[in-house]
Amino acid sequence: MSAAQGIGVGEQQQLEDDQHDSGSSAPTQPGRRRATPYLLLLPGMAWLTIFFILPIATLLSTSTQTRPEGAEIGVYTQTFRVANYTDTLSEYATVFARSFTYALIATVLALAISYPLAYAIAFKVGRWRNLLLVLVVAPFFVSFLLRTVAWKQILADEGWVADALRTLHVLSPDGRIINTAPAVVIGITYNFLPFMILPIYASLERVDPRLMEAAGDLYANALTTMRKVTFPLSLPGVVAGTLLTFIPAAGDYVNSALLGDPVHTTMVGNVIDSRFLKVVDYPTAAVLSVSLMVSILVLVGLYIRRAGTEELV
Repeated sequence: MSAAQGIGVGEQQQLEDDQHDSGSSAPTQPGRRRATPYLLLLPGMAWLTIFFILPIATLLSTSTQTRPEGAEIGVYTQTFRVANYTDTLSEYATVFARSFTYALIATVLALAISYPLAYAIAFKVGRWRNLLLVLVVAPFFVSFLLRTVAWKQILADEGWVADALRTLHVLSPDGRIINTAPAVVIGITYNFLPFMILPIYASLERVDPRLMEAAGDLYANALTTMRKVTFPLSLPGVVAGTLLTFIPAAGDYVNSALLGDPVHTTMVGNVIDSRFLKVVDYPTAAVLSVSLMVSILVLVGLYIRRAGTEELV
């Protein structure tokens, strides 16, 4: 017993020595702990400042510039002309409305296609799940531009889609799909479809199947189970997918440029591209860019609050 007590006394003495040693170095450690998180934040903050905050500030500054009388093309001075916004938005109001309309229709179509597919992958396909997920992601291995060009060939006047629709009398003999609004919407829907499928699938995969079984035990049919149990639990994935689809679709210009008409299907992204690179009208392009960002932020904020998923922000 005395030997055990001796060991206990020795361990207690060692513990006291360790506490004494750690206490002697304590004054220098709290300062290091407080500074470490800020030091770790420096690279990220520098990146955001250089590649986000400064470009946004430059864009805001450019949006209120004007071209001096007699100045060369592309030369603008800062005059803080806020009327640039009212003039530009009144001129391109139709283009803005068209862009958001196309993006909304494409988002709804992508949701209608993606939810059943994501549900089947999550619950019905079994060992084929990984293969289907690879097929969903496979379009990303091909350039966005090439995929859109492929749709230009598919929807061409001499393509099989147009021929089939003419055979079914959906299209008139001289009707066409390419260079129309439906062609633009089809291209947007296809190109952003994986951004809708993957978040919904990830959300459905986390749903406990026993909850759906419990709904069946309580005499709920398949439709009621979907409406009352499955869909509410997958709502975060639906919200994430719709945002990932709608936001880039609203500013897209590739689909409109390749699949649409230069006059009747122009989207705001096409106008920004033209004003920056061709017409060299920097203030107008900056106004459209700022207005597009603000509009999307407002719409996204309202949508998230309405959907009750503020934690996604």
